[in-house]
Amino acid sequence: MRDDFSQANRSQMTVSFMPPKTIVLVGLMGSGKTSIGKRLAKRLELAFYDSDIEVEQAAGYPIKEIYDIFGEQAFLDGEQRVIKRLLDQPTHVLATGGGSFANEPTRKVVKEKAISVWLKADLDTLVARVSRRSDRPMFTDTNHQEVLEQLIAERYPVFEEADVHVQTLDEPTNATVDRVIQAMSDFIRAKYPDYYVLKSV
Repeated sequence: MRDDFSQANRSQMTVSFMPPKTIVLVGLMGSGKTSIGKRLAKRLELAFYDSDIEVEQAAGYPIKEIYDIFGEQAFLDGEQRVIKRLLDQPTHVLATGGGSFANEPTRKVVKEKAISVWLKADLDTLVARVSRRSDRPMFTDTNHQEVLEQLIAERYPVFEEADVHVQTLDEPTNATVDRVIQAMSDFIRAKYPDYYVLKSV
């Protein structure tokens, strides 16, 4: 038991970092950006934002209605403006929509002003998670797998451009957060050594 307890303590006392820029979580819907982002922000003592919520507040409509009323391009343009505004704020953790990073103007501003973390999930995991939601504008009751297969083919090559890649697994959210922190720690040690510190997270 003592060894188990010591190992648990070591997992909490990890080599960590002071984030030099806002951390932007990217990935398809269902990859866990919001749930992981909230816990990551708490561990790093940063504010958390969800770009979908910020877009809805700015537009005064739910995202599905924005698509229905104004169309996809209007949504993407508005989302880009919202994300740009958020990235001008103090360092925080930002969860983005499933198509945000695939939109070139948004991807450009994220690359300039943030560290991007791709939460990569396999098809079965995404289907299971998305099937529980009814507010996704691209889905009907029956086409989840078909749409997700298409989105994986289209967007995963773009998500490869993210700074940090973390596979999301069927595991407790905090375990994924641990792996995000370790992957970011390795990235920051290499790219931003002045921000690499020992810190309990």
